[in-house]
Amino acid sequence: MTDGRHDDAWSGLGTGWAIVSTLIAGMLAWGLIGWGIDKLAGTNHVFLATGIVLGGAAGVYIVYLRYGKDDRGDR
Repeated sequence: MTDGRHDDAWSGLGTGWAIVSTLIAGMLAWGLIGWGIDKLAGTNHVFLATGIVLGGAAGVYIVYLRYGKDDRGDR
């Protein structure tokens, strides 16, 4: 029975995958950049770890901007 409502258990699945993908992509991208800097600088995973942490933080910020920010306009 379909009545046009989207309040079932699967309604937020697309949003959930988008959030998870954004977080993982940020960590992978900045981790890869950190790995490249480690190779160029000759260090042992210092920039890799820093890149993963910064990528995770940037991913959380992007998710907040896209999905968590309230659009009501009043503060």
